[in-house]
Amino acid sequence: MKHSRFTDEQIIGILKERENGLKTADVCRKHGISEATFYKYKAKFGGMEVSDARKLKALEDENAKLKKLLAEIMLDNAILKDVAAKNGDAPCEAGCCGSCLREAWCERASGVRGFVH
Repeated sequence: MKHSRFTDEQIIGILKERENGLKTADVCRKHGISEATFYKYKAKFGGMEVSDARKLKALEDENAKLKKLLAEIMLDNAILKDVAAKNGDAPCEAGCCGSCLREAWCERASGVRGFVH
């Protein structure tokens, strides 16, 4: 996605100019933006103060980090499931059952469940 040439604070300033009585066309011409861009900014930042925009940006950044962490964890989980499925017939290092992963709970041949590694 293309980045705006204006910061969030500048966009809020542009919207405030319109609220202070200037015509939309004049504000757009002054700042070199189209009316469609103006209304897009208004939809996103309308009624916000600069502090609100900063909080929104911080939340968006945190959300992006959390989504990335979730994607990494889901990928790790899928890889572990794939490895476990492929190694299902091979005995584990402790020789207790045959399908447990390293440092995992498993059921010994005697039927007792426990931590074996």
